[in-house]
Amino acid sequence: MGIYKVIPLFIILLSVSACRNKSGAELQSQQPQGYPIQVLREQSAVLWKNYPVRLRGREDIDVRPRINGTITSVYVDEGDIVKKGQPLFSIDSPSAVEAVASAEASVASARANMASARLDVERLRSLAEKNIISNVQLQAYENQYRGSMASVEQSEASLVQARTTLGWTTVTSPVDGIVGTIPYRNGSLVGSTDVLTTIANSSDIIAYFSMNEKEFLEFLNEYPGDNQSEKISNIPELKLILADGAEYTEGGFIETISGIIDDYTGSVSLRAVFPNPSGMLRSGMSGVVSIPKNIRRAIIVPQKSTVAQQDKTLIYKVQGDSVVQTVITVIPISDGKEYLVNRGLEPGDTIVTDGVATHSNGKKITVK
Repeated sequence: MGIYKVIPLFIILLSVSACRNKSGAELQSQQPQGYPIQVLREQSAVLWKNYPVRLRGREDIDVRPRINGTITSVYVDEGDIVKKGQPLFSIDSPSAVEAVASAEASVASARANMASARLDVERLRSLAEKNIISNVQLQAYENQYRGSMASVEQSEASLVQARTTLGWTTVTSPVDGIVGTIPYRNGSLVGSTDVLTTIANSSDIIAYFSMNEKEFLEFLNEYPGDNQSEKISNIPELKLILADGAEYTEGGFIETISGIIDDYTGSVSLRAVFPNPSGMLRSGMSGVVSIPKNIRRAIIVPQKSTVAQQDKTLIYKVQGDSVVQTVITVIPISDGKEYLVNRGLEPGDTIVTDGVATHSNGKKITVK
């Protein structure tokens, strides 16, 4: 009889305990979830504006032969570093050799004629002094002597020119630099219109890029100065991002800006210079020039605090115990982790910095 009384009491106690546990869980689930927040303050920031560039050496010079002939020797290879005046090619030019030989023979003949004319003048001068011949005859021989002297000078000048032309059979480097491609090898017949190679002086690398008219005007207005030269001198150091995404170790500067706007593209050309002491950069490479823009009073938010919805960027502001969905316009910062806010937020606003995917407009939250 006592057993039948105990069992109902035990069941009642279990039911009461379950109800208490269920009520606690329901209460806990009804409490707003906690999220981290951030109170926005103005701060400084640096934005980097990128422009694609094509790199060129300070000097890219086509090497052409100055005479026609056949290549007999190639003294360098592609990619070699050469000095100004260093031999690059040897060209066999029979006509240049023959021209030197002919000029040397002309000089010898002219000198012989001059010597003979001088002897005639010396011999006849004594006869004229004794009145054996007239002065007119003497003057005629003196004129012949002066003519032979002029012939010697002319033939010697022709010899110098012939030897200079013969010297062109050795093609030398016009500048210090790096040898480009060599399309012609031993046995190739070449002339003055053929490019034997290109020598790139890459001690400095020139980066050419352009910006449209609106960008250009905004760009110049960012820097102090009464004229373009002063403004250029106040532009901060540039970065160069190479084709593999690596940042080049040397900073650059803008050297000059084109004086006109292109009629077809509406763009302005700029030229930046980057030192190349290691020779890492080569003419013809591509990359991206990054120009810094300093923002003194900026509002910065973490990218993870935003959500993209179609063509809009949304963020959640905290108002009281709930969140309000807000549309903002942003500019990515180069670190890839933050945005600079152009519109939609003000200093003193409080935003939720994490878990934004779980939010909805008006959702109740608590602050961590």
